[in-house]
Amino acid sequence: MINETFVASDPKSAYEQAVEKYGTSDLSIVSAKQVKYDDGALRCEVIIAVPQALFMQRSFGDEPIVTEEEVLLSEVSELKAQLEVMKEGMYEEIQKEDSVISEVKALFMKKGISARWLDEMFHTLIGTEVVEEKSLLVSYLLEEIDEALKIQEEDLSTPKVMMLVGPTGVGKTTTIAKLAARYAYLLDKPYRVALLNLDSYKVGAIEQLEHYADIMQIEHLTVSSVEGFKEKLEALAEYDVVLIDTAGMSPYDTQKFIRTVEFVNTESERKIEVDLVLSATVKYEDMEDIYKNFSFLNLDSVIISKFDETKHFGTLLNFMLLYKLPMSYFSVGQEVPDDLLLANKEYLLERFIGDVHEG
Repeated sequence: MINETFVASDPKSAYEQAVEKYGTSDLSIVSAKQVKYDDGALRCEVIIAVPQALFMQRSFGDEPIVTEEEVLLSEVSELKAQLEVMKEGMYEEIQKEDSVISEVKALFMKKGISARWLDEMFHTLIGTEVVEEKSLLVSYLLEEIDEALKIQEEDLSTPKVMMLVGPTGVGKTTTIAKLAARYAYLLDKPYRVALLNLDSYKVGAIEQLEHYADIMQIEHLTVSSVEGFKEKLEALAEYDVVLIDTAGMSPYDTQKFIRTVEFVNTESERKIEVDLVLSATVKYEDMEDIYKNFSFLNLDSVIISKFDETKHFGTLLNFMLLYKLPMSYFSVGQEVPDDLLLANKEYLLERFIGDVHEG
């Protein structure tokens, strides 16, 4: 794939340039950000991943010129690929002969941990005592998982704006209500909290959040445009926390993503923190698409919802291990505000270890 940058005054226009050049709206967005140029103007840069053949054909015609440098890079890449194949072959031979590695790998894969992550761990252990005993190897992998997981500590020392994003049906609105109650009533001091709703797609979404706001007696505003969003943020400048609810998005709905980028890139005196709400019931097959399509929003943390709807946490752990995103909160039930916890490794690992022991 080739990454190509398109520049315009706003994300939508930059994306439309890409669509015009390649003749399709089925394009993969790598990133979208606002950049201040030397002339003082703010412009939006959208980076699109394009298949190499399509890029060469649309950029240079049917007969692209291949430079000596490109030939050399191609040869180096081919050599590296051959070395990787040789290395993988040696590892596979060892794995076939080593029943401990095979058993432990099968156990962790059954529980949702990917072969990719496990193989990275095993490669560094070949020839050590750790791989000679099953219980020792299991303990080592659990320690590595614990070490790899990241936590984003709660910090309300300065005013903040939090935008929650995520796929449809993961519980963003309920999670926002729990966060609002926590900040307004459950901490060492009451914080001034306001709710902003950008979700005009889901039937009843605005009414649901408004209901929670009325109960908690906190400010609730709705926004339908980028200009209105900027005005509302300015009007809420005196609030300690502004929580923003967004429309649930399919990982394949490019137009909604572009719309969300426009909101994220809004000029604001306060940084807009973007938090991905991810269900603990996430399917392995959906993980890569979710990360690929939401990561270009420059995610600050992951809030994990629906802990109460599964007893199997391997796939969720696998997501955190592969993409190295910090966790901030766990939503562990339906009750507002009680069923919200600060993220902690022990809570998640205890449930995963119980699942492993059952295996």
